[in-house]
Amino acid sequence: MADLDNRAVAKAYARWAPVYDLVFGAVFDRGRRAAIDAAQRLGGRILEVGVGTGISLPDYDRGVRLVGVDLSEPMLRKARARVATEALAQVEGLAVMDAQRLGFRDGAFDVVVAQYVITVVPDPEATLDEFARVVKPGGEIVLVNHLGAEAGMRRAFEHSFAPVARKLGWRAEFPWRRLERWAAGHGGVTLVERRDMPPLGHFSLIRFARNGAAGGDGDGRRRGRPIPEAKVCSPDEAKRNPRTGWPPGLG
Repeated sequence: MADLDNRAVAKAYARWAPVYDLVFGAVFDRGRRAAIDAAQRLGGRILEVGVGTGISLPDYDRGVRLVGVDLSEPMLRKARARVATEALAQVEGLAVMDAQRLGFRDGAFDVVVAQYVITVVPDPEATLDEFARVVKPGGEIVLVNHLGAEAGMRRAFEHSFAPVARKLGWRAEFPWRRLERWAAGHGGVTLVERRDMPPLGHFSLIRFARNGAAGGDGDGRRRGRPIPEAKVCSPDEAKRNPRTGWPPGLG
């Protein structure tokens, strides 16, 4: 079965951008707030991957430092407008970036938040590896996502719906065991929490802790660039630096 690719995902979310908040705002609200609460318990510097239209940004406390990245420039343009309109001083910056190639140094963040992202990216395991890389030892990865049913009628429906879901920009049949296998294979993370979320328990809050002493800063093998104040680049600019996904001229 054909899987997702970044071009298809970017195209799908360009279509979703004008109506995303209206269509998904209420449905995803409980999960978003749970993820934000979990992240803010640790505080510090937070990276939100898949920040989209920035619908979650006003719910973060002013005391945190927040960076948002997304593959979709049209979605991110709406986030930039929200930051400006609502004077969200806690947002350090926004940029177009591929979640599978984050342009930040190791251990740059206290928390990585990814809401409804893992079923959207072409390579979930590579994406999770990047989340773990940019989180400090002692920090956390906070996910909210739909997890596919393991058996029964819902599993059958999810698999039959999968081709349509991919055209809309996500996977419908992503199983929990895939996250378990990733964590076991990575070896540097520990599951802290898995909690079913409304509606009907179809979504889950999942927290992984980065092993090691709190306050560590990684080994710095890859250096990111300074983040500008809520600036947005075009997809063409982002393509100029395919290794990191961080476009030149943004810091």
